[in-house]
Amino acid sequence: MKVLLINGSPRANGNTRQALEEVAGALNAEGIETVIINLGKQAVQGCIACGWCGREGRCTFRDDLYYQVMSTVKDGIDGLVVGSPVYYGGPNGSLCALLDRVFYSLGADLKYKPGASVVVCRRGGASAAFDRLNKYFTMMNMPLVSSQYWNMAYGQTPGQAAEDEEGMQTMRTLGRNMAWIIKKLNISQEGHPSPEPHVWTNFIR
Repeated sequence: MKVLLINGSPRANGNTRQALEEVAGALNAEGIETVIINLGKQAVQGCIACGWCGREGRCTFRDDLYYQVMSTVKDGIDGLVVGSPVYYGGPNGSLCALLDRVFYSLGADLKYKPGASVVVCRRGGASAAFDRLNKYFTMMNMPLVSSQYWNMAYGQTPGQAAEDEEGMQTMRTLGRNMAWIIKKLNISQEGHPSPEPHVWTNFIR
């Protein structure tokens, strides 16, 4: 069993990474392998709604970051955790650009796999950023994993999040809850709900 964690901060070893490592440590303690992919500081191409992924099963853009995420998902994961710092009350824009492409092109590979988001802020905006990230999971038939509180931690300079004792406990609880859900779901086996034919309704005037 394996969980992919995406660090949506340009700082590879900042507070968002600290929070994700706390989640990963709890997953590891439950016997679940973890992989953390860092967003990095390079510009990230957003989705252009070209429809290429619907025809070819992958995004038309060939950047290394997308392909690193895609190959990890295609190799087989049992859960996904996305972490982000809070910028102006929302997640990192580069992270959302990546997630738009990942979820649109790899939705079939992520369906029914537990997902969770983690946000880190200096002071405010965490709830709005948390809500924004959770929308990716709830549109893709992915069970949303909860914790003892909203999945947020506080810290400004690198390392400060580790001093947020309640935040770090929330991350550990999230990791244990995700491990429990993955084991209970046993998603490698058949038994998923049978979907109805998709109904598309567009509103124009």
